[in-house]
Amino acid sequence: MPNEKKIQIVEDLKSNIESSSILIAADYTGVNVSEISALRTVLREQGVQFKVVKNTLALIAADQAGSSKLKELIEGPTSFVFGFDDPVEPVRVLTNFIKNSNSAVKVRGALMGDSLLTTEEVDYMASLPDRPTLLSRLLGQLQAPITGLATVLNAPTQGLATLLDRHNKNQEN
Repeated sequence: MPNEKKIQIVEDLKSNIESSSILIAADYTGVNVSEISALRTVLREQGVQFKVVKNTLALIAADQAGSSKLKELIEGPTSFVFGFDDPVEPVRVLTNFIKNSNSAVKVRGALMGDSLLTTEEVDYMASLPDRPTLLSRLLGQLQAPITGLATVLNAPTQGLATLLDRHNKNQEN
């Protein structure tokens, strides 16, 4: 018989699964309490949640949220990192924490929307530049053809102006 506390944990977890832009599953075997506290603090500063939940409760929450792919990541000691805005930032923060503190935390994978990401894909996401940089690069890529088109369209008038200028110089001589 489920008790009130477990029902609330499942409900909170279900809500986080449904509202997160990215959910990262990580194995925390061999990680001490002070290290987990430090990780929680770093993640909280970025508006990211870190939860350690029993697998049975996580599986129930995944079922209730309609997230069958998440079940593939729940095996052994599993912690969850929930990002709610930019999906890259939680990945970057977690990966940097693991590298900088030589933590034993191991990323198993992530769920972004309906897509299940492998550890390699999560590592690649961590190497992506931040959102403003990506947007400026995209804007540059979008502007390049327009600039080229403007140059091509301007070329005949510039050529005509050059031709008329040479003609005027020849008339003067």
